[in-house]
Amino acid sequence: MSKQLEFYFDFGSPTAYLAHCRLAQLATQYGIEIQYRPMLLGGVFKAAANTSPVTVPAKGKYMLEQDLPRFAKRYQVTLNFNPHFPINTLNLMRGAIAAEQLGCFPAYAQAVFNAVWVDGKDMGDPEVVIGVLQASGLDAAAIVARSQEPEVKAELISNTEAAVARGVFGAPTLFMDGEMYFGQDRLDFVEEALAG
Repeated sequence: MSKQLEFYFDFGSPTAYLAHCRLAQLATQYGIEIQYRPMLLGGVFKAAANTSPVTVPAKGKYMLEQDLPRFAKRYQVTLNFNPHFPINTLNLMRGAIAAEQLGCFPAYAQAVFNAVWVDGKDMGDPEVVIGVLQASGLDAAAIVARSQEPEVKAELISNTEAAVARGVFGAPTLFMDGEMYFGQDRLDFVEEALAG
């Protein structure tokens, strides 16, 4: 039986994008099952009294100009800083839950992550989102409609509250075999556990 790894994420986080890319590689290599857990990072930050690293100018500059490019090179993936950052991801995260319910989450997640962190699109603009989803062969109208249903909105709130209750304070956060791992730069520990 393959190991299961829970991945708490928000599309607005460049480190969540890198983790998404690296986890796909690890899933292929080790046969792990990745369970995506959409949450609203702003809600997590507020509940945990945390802030985005980019709010600290020196840290933000280091992350964007040195640290993140290093990891993108290590993982052999493309990462471009989005000129529209920070993006309000509320509807994108609701869309993730809608896509899960509609059975098209993997394609949705790939389309959105790429639009934000490869193509630099303004995914806070609903028309841009519709265009991206349609270009990826997804039923944009169905996803957008479902994302606005009360139960979808409630599930995103519930996911975010559950994340905070588990000790999550940022994204990406992963859980495997009862262990919590924060940050895509800790994926070496996940791989170590998988290899062991």
